Amino acid sequence: MVEQGDMFWNRQPPNPLIRTLFGSLFGLRKSNRFILDWYLKEGESLSNYALEATVLHLPGHSKGAIGILTAASDRFCGDLLGNIRKPELWSLMDDPVAAQSSITRLKGLNINTVYPGHGKPFSMKPLWLDGGYLR
Repeated sequence: MVEQGDMFWNRQPPNPLIRTLFGSLFGLRKSNRFILDWYLKEGESLSNYALEATVLHLPGHSKGAIGILTAASDRFCGDLLGNIRKPELWSLMDDPVAAQSSITRLKGLNINTVYPGHGKPFSMKPLWLDGGYLR
C-alpha cells in the first residue's frame, strides 16, 4: 500500500464514493511513498531489533495484517481490533471470515493487554471470560 500510495491496493474494492473520499483524505502523495526494506513474517522474532516479541499473521482487516506479541504477553495490533467505545472487531474488514479466524486464534494465546491501532489499550482476559465483546 505504501509503495503504491493506495490504501485499497490488494484489497476488496470499496464503493466508488468511499474510495474517492478515503483516497483524498488518506492517500499517499508520491513524495510520501517508499519501498519497504523488510517484510515481517509469521513467527519471526524481533529480538535482533531489541524487542523481545514475535510476529503474528492476523488477516481480516487486510491480507497482510499482523500483530506483535511481546514476551510480556502484550499485543500490538493494527486494525483487527479497536477500542473507541468498547473493545471490538474494527469496522473496516476486507475479509470478515478471516477476521473471525484471527479472533479465534487470539483466544488461544495468553495475552494480557492489547494496544489497538485505534482507541485505548484494553485487557484481553475479561473479553474471553464473560463472552465479552468479541464473538
